Amino acid sequence: MLLCLLLALSCSKSSPKPPSSPELLFPLKSSECTTGITIGTTNTSEVELQWNASARTDLYEVKITNLNTNLTQTLSTTAITQKVVLDKGVAYSWFVIAKNDEVSQTTASEIWKFYNAGSQTTYPPFAAEIIAPKSGQTVFKDTNNDVELEWVAEDVDNDIASYQVYFGSVSPPTDLLATNAPDNTTVKVGVVANTVYYWKVVTVDEEGNLSDSGTYEFKVR
Repeated sequence: MLLCLLLALSCSKSSPKPPSSPELLFPLKSSECTTGITIGTTNTSEVELQWNASARTDLYEVKITNLNTNLTQTLSTTAITQKVVLDKGVAYSWFVIAKNDEVSQTTASEIWKFYNAGSQTTYPPFAAEIIAPKSGQTVFKDTNNDVELEWVAEDVDNDIASYQVYFGSVSPPTDLLATNAPDNTTVKVGVVANTVYYWKVVTVDEEGNLSDSGTYEFKVR
């Protein structure tokens, strides 16, 4: 009887759950952040990142990346805000990881991008984000021997003019495959099995500003 009671009590205890995902608040997604406080005579300003509290969370880990240098700052806090010193006129991406002392599993927010306001009046588009194929992925061609390339892009000024898609079997790709209108973020390309291909997307805005996605690769089986 005692053994059954102990078993029942142990079964009734639920395992600790991981944190829920934090929700980012500020700076707004794909925006220009103009609230930074200038640091002395430097070309930097202090920006306060904000997000909603997530359930079952003991610690937040904030990761913010300078998209010009790809250098990432990692900061930890128990609060739902974090001040960080950033270069002016530079694009950043950031996200928040929620941690719980009782479980090893963590959860992460979405990744948002923003420009920290500087002296410029117009900004280049954010670099296109590759959706498919992912870099290093092995894919199958369709019945027409094609593979579809897909990406997304965002721009603070909302004035993307076109996408230039470069594709080839050498890295970096130099052959212009297509120039797409801003509302067209896919293109099909003919491929050969057992070949590695490289591709990238250059986003162009109406001011002539450019951003490069960087080179991605995939193999066709």
